[in-house]
Amino acid sequence: MSRHTPSMSVMVAAARKAARGLQRDFGEVENLQVSLKGPANFVTAADRKAEKTIFEELSKARPGYGFLMEEAGVIEGADKSHRWIVDPLDGTTNFLHGIPMFSISIALEREGQLVAGLVYNPISDEMFIGEKGQGAFLNDRRIRVSARRELPQAVVATGIPHIGRPDHQGFMTELGAVMNEVAGVRRMGSAALDLAYVAAGRFDAYWETNLSAWDIAAGIVLVREAGGFVSGLTGRDDMIESGGIVAGNDMLSRKLGDLLKKAHKPS
Repeated sequence: MSRHTPSMSVMVAAARKAARGLQRDFGEVENLQVSLKGPANFVTAADRKAEKTIFEELSKARPGYGFLMEEAGVIEGADKSHRWIVDPLDGTTNFLHGIPMFSISIALEREGQLVAGLVYNPISDEMFIGEKGQGAFLNDRRIRVSARRELPQAVVATGIPHIGRPDHQGFMTELGAVMNEVAGVRRMGSAALDLAYVAAGRFDAYWETNLSAWDIAAGIVLVREAGGFVSGLTGRDDMIESGGIVAGNDMLSRKLGDLLKKAHKPS
């Protein structure tokens, strides 16, 4: 653990503390599936509790840093140059259904630049971390993006818009274009984990739209530090603002991005 900077040590400690609560709550979900009230309220409470734990731990260790969090939104800090970006439970639908694919995501922004990212799956106990210029690691083992160069060999991850989300038709257009070109498309249900898996070379590439900053901030750092490339769907560096993202190695991220752009061009 010696390679962790003090900031990363703080992030890891906060994630592990919140994870203990989520692990306990996840164990309860199955008991609640059969109750008439249903587990949805319980999951919202688990989400908020995890966020409160992370907020308290990070605030104690770094007083004055600001926050951008899924539940609580923007919390201004006295220190205007640092901000934590937190998703305490990315993959709530999986959590709700007892599917062990969800994560805690914490990123640190300094002077508007993402400098550190952590994505942790409490059930598999996989901790993905990355810091600017330090590389990316999974449980202290160095990780790299996949070396595959051709789309027909690639397994590509995405998210599928659900009820109440915009642009279902736009997604179908994108999916139609991509599935004709790749070895497989996967939908796991946690954008943060998708990006962590790209960093670890498990997925060759990933794209999604309509995301929030807390879904992707930590994962962006991981992919970059694992030697990968991340851009918005237009090819610009506007993922946080636009909510659209393409990630992979240099070759596949470009090929996937071109494919998606072409899919949206009027024929």
